[in-house]
Amino acid sequence: MSLSLTSFSLLLILFLLSQSPYIISASSIQSLLQSQGLPGGIFPENVKSYNLEADGRLEVHLDGPCLAKFDTRVFFDSVVRANLSYGGLVGLEGLTQEELFLWFPVKGIIVNDPNSGLILFDIGLAHKQLSLSLFEDPPACKSQDDDTAVAMKEVLNVEIQNVGAVMEKAGRIRTVVEKTGRKNLGFRAQR
Repeated sequence: MSLSLTSFSLLLILFLLSQSPYIISASSIQSLLQSQGLPGGIFPENVKSYNLEADGRLEVHLDGPCLAKFDTRVFFDSVVRANLSYGGLVGLEGLTQEELFLWFPVKGIIVNDPNSGLILFDIGLAHKQLSLSLFEDPPACKSQDDDTAVAMKEVLNVEIQNVGAVMEKAGRIRTVVEKTGRKNLGFRAQR
């Protein structure tokens, strides 16, 4: 009787595991990324674990928020989420990149052609191409305490809102120029 109860328990556990998201150790995140046509060094070395759901939803858990550097600085939240498909992480949440002293949320990371040696970072307003060689190994990621991380997120949110306001004003100016056909709106450069 105990043998059949043990067998039943084992089957029940296996069934439940097959129905839940995969919970996999951090040491295999690089292998997972590489199996999906991405370089293994996209996420930092302080990954604790990750969950991969059957629909491709990936959730990466870090030891805490941290700053790393590829060609510019990037900020990782303690949890980064994305949809994983072959050659891409799209719908990214929890990753921001510094460009020209401003911080932008990274919306996607895509490798269209591995033979090109390039990886594409979608930061919403633009796409940035970087060398795949920057992502061969997981970057070191400097931990940020909770207060610093909260302050960083507040700054990022303000910068994102400011960029949106600037883009909106630029769009209005472009509309005025298009409607009036005027290239000179009465502004003079001071010398």
